[in-house]
Amino acid sequence: MAKFVFTCLVLCFCLSCKTNKNTPFVSQSERIIYVNNEPYFIKGICYHPVPKGSTQRNFDTLTQDLELMLEAGINTIRVYAPIDDKAVLDEIDASGIKLIIGFGYDQGGVFDIKSGSFIDYVNTYKNHPSILMWELGNEYNYHPEWFEGDMNNWYQALNNAAERIHQNDQNHLVTTAHGELPDKQVLASCPNIDVWGMNVYRWDKPGTIFPQWKAISSKPMYLSEAGGDSYMTISDYGFEKGVNEKAQAAANANILDEIFQNKDVCSGVAMFSFTDGWWKAGNPDQQDIGGWAPNSSGVPYDGSPNEEFWGIVDIDRNKKEAFSIIKAKYTQLKE
Repeated sequence: MAKFVFTCLVLCFCLSCKTNKNTPFVSQSERIIYVNNEPYFIKGICYHPVPKGSTQRNFDTLTQDLELMLEAGINTIRVYAPIDDKAVLDEIDASGIKLIIGFGYDQGGVFDIKSGSFIDYVNTYKNHPSILMWELGNEYNYHPEWFEGDMNNWYQALNNAAERIHQNDQNHLVTTAHGELPDKQVLASCPNIDVWGMNVYRWDKPGTIFPQWKAISSKPMYLSEAGGDSYMTISDYGFEKGVNEKAQAAANANILDEIFQNKDVCSGVAMFSFTDGWWKAGNPDQQDIGGWAPNSSGVPYDGSPNEEFWGIVDIDRNKKEAFSIIKAKYTQLKE
């Protein structure tokens, strides 16, 4: 009887493997992310496509966007909310690009952490071959007001959510997008996080974060956001006030150089962002100056985020000078 039960278990396991044979196995070891046991370096882009006149994301331009991303050498897309559309996921997978799927804490019960409904999405799509990692939260450490003034409430929820994902999905890693470098106490409170993402805006010199991370953790890390915008609020550092694609291109070039020089610690970057977002700072029918973001004084080269000018393409998908920089850096980099 015991032999029969064992044989059945083995058979079930093998059938499960066969059913999920296209699901990548994502793992980590010694600061490196692996996909099917091959090292994987994130040459990424943050992606939240909102058309003119709207405040809602949609994927009507996905085919065009993927063509541009592939031209730029992008291998990973980071999204801030789940994509509950298999056709979209299938098209992204067909392009060969992987996804980092982000979950918010309180999204009215729609695939969010607070309600626990995020796990429904994980279980629905965990075998989809486009998935690279699950990401919990986006720089929530800047918003204690969302957690009754106590960030420990968030870190406990974060660690518990990561544990729940591990219980349901053994094929993918769990990450979070932390605002800047987490301290030792935060790391100790979240042992279930496999890879630490960090949104880092240290002018055009993010390189100082890598030895700091190496000193406190042996886990992989990546920059979940980095970059610069294409509007100068003031004239400075040799860049004129106003729309200034050269400033953005220069910042991105310097940032990527420092990241690539630290591949022994850093597992990649999701540059912010793919397209300009007209919905962020004013009238969504026009491109507005202004906007605000936490910890944004480190934005090159004017210390001002100008939230609607961050794309490497504009809202009509015209390439900005930063696109050429991303393309040159990403396509030349050997993984």
